[in-house]
Amino acid sequence: MGIAESTPDELPSDAEEQLRSGEQQLELSGRRLRRLPSAVCALSRLQKLYVSGTGLRELPEEIEELRELRILALDFNKLERLPDGLCRLPRLTRLYLGGNRLLALPADFAQLQSLRCLWIEGNFLRRFPRPLLRLVALQSLQMGDNRLRALPAELPRMTGLRGLWLYGNRFEEFPPALLRMGRLHILDLDRNRLGGFPDLHPLRALRVFSYDHNPVTGPPRVADTVFLVGEGAVERMAERDEPTPRPPPRRPARAFEDEEEEDLLIGGGGPRALGPPGGSLPALEAAPGLGT
Repeated sequence: MGIAESTPDELPSDAEEQLRSGEQQLELSGRRLRRLPSAVCALSRLQKLYVSGTGLRELPEEIEELRELRILALDFNKLERLPDGLCRLPRLTRLYLGGNRLLALPADFAQLQSLRCLWIEGNFLRRFPRPLLRLVALQSLQMGDNRLRALPAELPRMTGLRGLWLYGNRFEEFPPALLRMGRLHILDLDRNRLGGFPDLHPLRALRVFSYDHNPVTGPPRVADTVFLVGEGAVERMAERDEPTPRPPPRRPARAFEDEEEEDLLIGGGGPRALGPPGGSLPALEAAPGLGT
């Protein structure tokens, strides 16, 4: 059954039916939209907006009118920049921007102080966006498949960070700043150019470390409570006196959890929580006792 057509400025014909459910959620994913219909920005009570895989090329500044928005999914589009208006969404907790064409983030991005989960994988970031350093409450940061070569020394300012995905970038050395991220639970450095690791015991809260598809000859030194994924990991864990720790369970493959939940480490459900194709560690749910 095909999707009814609408003019660029009006809501799709089924929008009223979606909103009638009382959940204040609008699903526009999979439609052909070069820009967001202006009528969407008039939905001042909207809490969840999904606009994934539509061919979207731009967002209007008026998006800031969605003052109640908690979840915004804009992944798999053609966005090259973000408007400043997006940075003025006071209640936004989860933002999905993966698979776009972003080179940077707006300077005002740091205003998103309610943000707990940011997925910005599969873009063209060459440098770590400095506005992120001011998001001290951010818990889940997905930056895989970009073009990063280094991380800023100030990274430990992000004291809320629990899950960090950096697979598919261009790191040739283990970023020193990561050794001061003592609250990280999950760290994914798959598919980089790392030839070795320092002692990772300083990462006392670490529970999952993935380093697969790097030119290393063996696993790093880690605490016995860390689940390893990569060259020599199985053998290393088999040598431990204690039982091999199990990885946290995968999240059920369906939609985003309610924004009131406190398990934002993994960012949300559905395909966005399953990680990239081709061998990188899936985004995993925190094991018991690893809550934030």
